[in-house]
Amino acid sequence: MELEDIKRKKGRKKIVMLTAYDYSFARIIEEAGIDIILVGDSLANVVLGMKQTKEISFEEMFNHTKAVKKAAKDTLVVADMPYVAYQENPSQALFYAKKFVEEAGADAVKIEWFEEAISVTQDLIENNIPVMGHIGLTPQTVDKLGGFKVQGKDYEGAKRLLRQAKIWEREGIFSIVLECIPYELARLITHTLRIPTIGIGAGPFCDGQVLVLYDILGLYKNFRPKFVKVYKDISSLIKEAVLQFKEEVEKNIFPPPPSSFTISQENLERLKKELGERQS
Repeated sequence: MELEDIKRKKGRKKIVMLTAYDYSFARIIEEAGIDIILVGDSLANVVLGMKQTKEISFEEMFNHTKAVKKAAKDTLVVADMPYVAYQENPSQALFYAKKFVEEAGADAVKIEWFEEAISVTQDLIENNIPVMGHIGLTPQTVDKLGGFKVQGKDYEGAKRLLRQAKIWEREGIFSIVLECIPYELARLITHTLRIPTIGIGAGPFCDGQVLVLYDILGLYKNFRPKFVKVYKDISSLIKEAVLQFKEEVEKNIFPPPPSSFTISQENLERLKKELGERQS
């Protein structure tokens, strides 16, 4: 999947994006034919147990992006730029973005809207690094938004988000994530822009949808937003398997003899003989 393939889908076919953070899940997602894998900074919450996405380091995001790309050879892989890699020091954004693309193998990076989003975007695009934008509820700066709340419900807020989207399109981003905004506003933004919109909690009228893989599988229980749908709750299946393994080990059922390796009786007797001589 190429960037141009994603852009051509606008208005024709819905774009499907999912998060992944490791080789095994990325391979499953690619086999399912998903358009985009986002190595999301939600890794901080669902895998590493952090309270906020802004806590995650560049090294953690880099290593997981590298692992995902090893499995996702034909899927567009987008690396979430962690807070520390561009918002903490915008002048370092290009340095870190290049590492994601040139060393980890990402096809593009995603950044959230912040005060210097445009200058960072310009710098990245001028250096041939594709950028996906993210407006609305921006988790890395959620403290400045008054918490995890729907954004753009009032006139000024909606106008601001529409303006951000139009400015970002003008600067050359290839797509934009709309998170937790009224569906009517998402529809207006989608119809206004020439680039694809990908919604998460933004209603059905976006050009595509994204969810966190651990959410749709019921693996993350700490927080479940209204817009999340659990397609298969595999957490109970995993617990079942773990409990069965525990029981079989405690009852000496596992491992069964056929699965064990053997040594010849001759060599075993030699070892026993040597052991006996040493002990005497």
